Amino acid sequence: MPLLLLFVLLLSCKKNATALSPTNLQLQAEVSSDGSGKVNFTATAQNADRYYFTFGKSSNEEGIRSNDGKVSATYTYSGTFTVKVTAYSADNKSAELSQNVAVTVGNGTEYEGALSYTGMNLVWRDEFDGTSLNPAFWTFETGTGSNGWGNNELQYYRQENTGVKDGFLTITAKKEAFGGREYTSSRIKTQDKKTFKYGRIDMRAKLPKGQGIWPALWMLGNNISTVNWPLSGEIDIMEMIGGGAGRDNTSHGTLHYDNNGYATTGKSYTLPEGIFNDKFHLFSLVWTSTSMKWLVDNQEFYAVDISSSAYNEFHNQFFLLFNVAVGGNWPGSPNAATSFPQQMVVDYVRVFQ
Repeated sequence: MPLLLLFVLLLSCKKNATALSPTNLQLQAEVSSDGSGKVNFTATAQNADRYYFTFGKSSNEEGIRSNDGKVSATYTYSGTFTVKVTAYSADNKSAELSQNVAVTVGNGTEYEGALSYTGMNLVWRDEFDGTSLNPAFWTFETGTGSNGWGNNELQYYRQENTGVKDGFLTITAKKEAFGGREYTSSRIKTQDKKTFKYGRIDMRAKLPKGQGIWPALWMLGNNISTVNWPLSGEIDIMEMIGGGAGRDNTSHGTLHYDNNGYATTGKSYTLPEGIFNDKFHLFSLVWTSTSMKWLVDNQEFYAVDISSSAYNEFHNQFFLLFNVAVGGNWPGSPNAATSFPQQMVVDYVRVFQ
């Protein structure tokens, strides 16, 4: 055998012998303590040429490649996320590692809510497990409604803007042309499926933000198809109109009804710090035969005596509605500072009686 060919073969064997798989793969996560949701990741492994990360944000997220094993990710809501890193050798041998990382977004501790209250039983709940809305509970309302759902709203409601994943319901408002409108979003209801008269209703949610964004967790009388609004009554457990200071941090609790003509009463609650987009908060209504009380994070901020005949509407069965509107008479239209998409993320709804 010629010496040159022998040398080439020996060199090839040496290269193959040194092409080893990555070993001792490790991952370190440095979670920011300022509530920003930022996490710095550092992966190390022997024989690694490069790394590929996914961060557990969604099932179809795009990962990030890193040559030195250092990357950063920013989470928009609190939770425990499964981070996966794959280390590759120069000839594409690989090793994988998955690790759970707990992230808290926003300032302070998020209010978690409860599974029981003294003197009350948990009669219904939706924890949004699975991958889609439970059709035994929820119905989609789609389209533009009457005159923008009666408020000159700008969105087209679509089923596709609602998602269920990892125990959360997400309603996404997007800036996209559809059905003659420039925005899309979703609106869901429990009409004729789950209705309630009296009790405590808890809804834990993280809200969107920005000028022209109008999320709502609310109720209508189940007889609205026969008596129309406002004779049906409307209970707004939480409404927020986005748009900066005094708006993104303020939740409104309101009643709409008929008392020889349209009538309304309500009050607002402003967070002591931060905005409702920072983290999850608990929005509650405590409803008895004589009163209604509104709470945020279990702090009561408004109460109404409904024992008089003026409030007859509020002694009937009501159903739930969740939606994120865009624009309308109250919030006004989005402007150049409004970013899209915007999301309302609901952890659960629970009803106690």
